[in-house]
Amino acid sequence: MILFIAQAIILRDAFPDWYLQAVQATFLFSYIVLSPWVGRLADRYPKRRILVLGNTIKGAGVAMLLAGANPALGYAVVGVGAVIYSPAKYGILPWMTKNDAQLLHANSYMEGFTILAILSGAAAGGWLADHSIFLALVSCLGIYLISALLCIGVPSNPGDPSVVMKGAIGAFRRDCSIVLNIKEGLFSLLGTSGFWTASAVLRLAVFIWMPVAFGIHDNATIGVMIMLSGVGLVFGAVLTPRVVPPGKTPRIMMAGALMGLLLILLPWVTWLQGALVLQTVSGSFGGIYVIPLNAMLQRVGEQTIGTGKIIAIQNFAENGFMFVGVLFFLAASSAGAPVTWSMTGNGIFLLGIVSCLYWLHDRQKK
Repeated sequence: MILFIAQAIILRDAFPDWYLQAVQATFLFSYIVLSPWVGRLADRYPKRRILVLGNTIKGAGVAMLLAGANPALGYAVVGVGAVIYSPAKYGILPWMTKNDAQLLHANSYMEGFTILAILSGAAAGGWLADHSIFLALVSCLGIYLISALLCIGVPSNPGDPSVVMKGAIGAFRRDCSIVLNIKEGLFSLLGTSGFWTASAVLRLAVFIWMPVAFGIHDNATIGVMIMLSGVGLVFGAVLTPRVVPPGKTPRIMMAGALMGLLLILLPWVTWLQGALVLQTVSGSFGGIYVIPLNAMLQRVGEQTIGTGKIIAIQNFAENGFMFVGVLFFLAASSAGAPVTWSMTGNGIFLLGIVSCLYWLHDRQKK
């Protein structure tokens, strides 16, 4: 929702065309800078408290936008709240589940409801931003405050006072080394980072591509395009426990490869309805691909360095990849490269990531 609000502010205040990519980059940069500390924060204190804190900071970022702050600055503060929130949100799942099957189902629910939020945000954000930026921001602020209150009802896991914040950067490097030396850790980190990078670039590219390909300029219709990717993800989340039970790793890679192929085809579709269908189907394969990888990584964290810390490492890796991907897209846009070729390159990138996963899986088997 905030992305559409930021775009509306950028258009209203006549910022340069590339400024939306810069705004997205500030959000991602928060994840990269704060990752060494937020995982330890989520493991040291009950995760319920961290969820409330994260939502409160996100609300403060929206309040800054209401007060007229630069969209990049306000979105960066929202990013700070998001990076604090995420390790607690996913890190609490292994504590609330008893085995791998339950954890996979929990991730399916979590991913499904998260995507439903993205769907409603894309639809409502696009419509509201076209009609009233003020009303859109007030709605967003209200949602964050309600969410902070609801988080008080989340079951409270015991904190771990032995986790300290001092020396966090050195400890974070050691934790990264541990995870990367575990085959499932490296596999899932690389896989999820590739997925979210392709998704982030696609989300930005749609704002440029739809006016060029179909002459569509209003935020509401562009929101529907982004929303359909989320619809597909929800469908994929529902299918995942049936299609990819624990241990069926080749099926994960097949879903990722199919998503990559559809992303390559998408920018060359000249029929709007066909593009909408393709976006939905690619999102479904994306859900089947990324949810088992999340569950795999959380279990690695529970058995090694702690779930909060491993989610922080995941956020660092994914947002580092996304930051670089957005910068490449920004550079291509600034150089005048056709958006169709940028989108094609995005699909090829995801196929390259999946090829690396096949190679890792093969080497592990041998």
